[in-house]
Amino acid sequence: MKRYIYTIAIAVLLSLGACNKQLDIKPTASIDQTLAIRTNDDVQSTLVGAYNRMGDADLYGGGAFFEPDLLATQLIINWNGTFQDLTQMVNQRMVNSNIFVRDNWLAAYVVINQTNNVLANLKLATNDDEKSRWEGEAKFLRGLVYFDLARLYGKAWNDGDPGTNLGVPIVLTPTTTADESAKVARATVKQTYEQAIKDLTDAKTLLPDDNSFYANKYAAQAILARLYLQQGDYENARDEANDVISSNVYRLNDKYEDEFPSKSKTHFDNTVEDIFAIQVTQQLGTNAMNTYYASSGNAGRGDIRVKDDFLAEFEPGDVRGEFYTITSVNRTMKFNNQYGNIHVIRLAELYLIRAEANNRLGTIIGATPKDDVNTLRVRAHLTPVGAVTLDDILMERRHELAFEGGFFLHDAKRLQATTDDSNPFKKYTAGTLPYNSPRLVFPIPLREILANPKLQQNEGYGQ
Repeated sequence: MKRYIYTIAIAVLLSLGACNKQLDIKPTASIDQTLAIRTNDDVQSTLVGAYNRMGDADLYGGGAFFEPDLLATQLIINWNGTFQDLTQMVNQRMVNSNIFVRDNWLAAYVVINQTNNVLANLKLATNDDEKSRWEGEAKFLRGLVYFDLARLYGKAWNDGDPGTNLGVPIVLTPTTTADESAKVARATVKQTYEQAIKDLTDAKTLLPDDNSFYANKYAAQAILARLYLQQGDYENARDEANDVISSNVYRLNDKYEDEFPSKSKTHFDNTVEDIFAIQVTQQLGTNAMNTYYASSGNAGRGDIRVKDDFLAEFEPGDVRGEFYTITSVNRTMKFNNQYGNIHVIRLAELYLIRAEANNRLGTIIGATPKDDVNTLRVRAHLTPVGAVTLDDILMERRHELAFEGGFFLHDAKRLQATTDDSNPFKKYTAGTLPYNSPRLVFPIPLREILANPKLQQNEGYGQ
C-alpha cells in the first residue's frame, strides 16, 4: 500500500518530536494537544525545535540558498554532482517528484507548524517579556519561511498578477489531526507575501534589540528590507535597511574574508556583520553549503565549480574576486568551514538594498548610493568611484553576495531579466531562460498533490 501523508500532518508529529525524543511513538491520526505542550518549558522547547528545524539541510541549512542558485547559474558554474534531482535543477528540467523540492517543502511546513504551536500556547509563558519575545521569534521564523516559499513555489511578484497567481497554503494554527481540515488550498502570491509582511512586522515590534544569536528586531527589519526589494517597494526597502544600518548594532568586518572563517573543524560565533545566521556546530546542524561548494579537503563534495568567465568580471585587486580557489577547478572559499554558521542575512546586503532603493527613488536617506557602494568597495580594496549607476550597484551586489542566498535566481526575477539584447538587465538572466519561465518555479511536490486534492500544480509539471 502506498503511504502518502500530507505535509502538515507529518509536521505535527515532527514538531512535537522536538520536545519528545522517544522512539516508540505509536502511529496515530491525531494528537491530544494538552499532552504535547503543557508547560512554559514545553513552549520554549518547541521554539528551540523550530530554530533547529530551520537549520535542516533542505531549508536554511543550505537548500533554500544553493538550490535556487542551481536553477539560475548555468552561465556561472559547472555542476559536477551525481545527485540526479540536483542535476534536474541545473538543467532547469525539474520533475514533480524531485526529492530536494519535496524535502524543502516538508521542512518548511514543519517549521510553520512548530511556530504555530508556540503561538497557540503563549498563555503558558511565565512572564510578559518572555511571552512577547517568543511570539516575536515564532512570527519571525514563520514570516521568513512564507516569504521564501512564495519565491520558490510561486511566480515572481512582478510576473503577472500576484493577486491571482498561486502561492502556497497558509496555515496559522497548529495541525493536530490528519483529517480533511489539514488539506489546505494554495493562497495567492499576494496573500502569501502579505502574511510574511504581517509576521515580520509584528516580529520587529515584539522582539528585543539584543537576543543572542536568536532573531531580534533588526533581523525582522533586515528580512523585510529584502522582501520589499523583491516586491519593488523601494521606499519601504530603503527605510528598513536604513534603520538597521543606522542602529550601529552591526558593522562590516574590517576584512571581507573575516565574514567567512575557514578553519574547517572549528565553530565560530556570529561575526559583527551577521544579522541572522543558522548556527552549526560539531554537535548540531549540517552546513549544506559546505557540502556542495567546498572541496573534499574541506569536508565537501566539491560539486559546484565556478567558471572562469564569472571570475573575470571582478576588477583587478578585488579581494572578493580573489576569494576563490583558482586552480584547474575554481571554487568559492566562502563555505570551507564544515561547522561554519550559514549567513541568512548580513549587513553588506543592507548597504546594497539602501543604495539601490535610493538610486531608483532619487533620494538620499542615510547615505548616497555612491557612499554605500564605496563602503563595500573600499573594504574590497578597490578605489572609490565618483558616481554610480543602477548597473554599478547591481554589479556590486552580484560580486559581494555571490552564492550566498539564491540571489542569482531571485534577482533575475525581480529585474525581469531576459536574454533579449534590448533588456537592460540581460547580464543577470537565469541562465538562458527569461525571468518568467515556468521552469524557474519549483513544482508542488507530487506527494502533496496526491495527498491533498485542493492543491493545484504549477505550470509545466503535469498533475
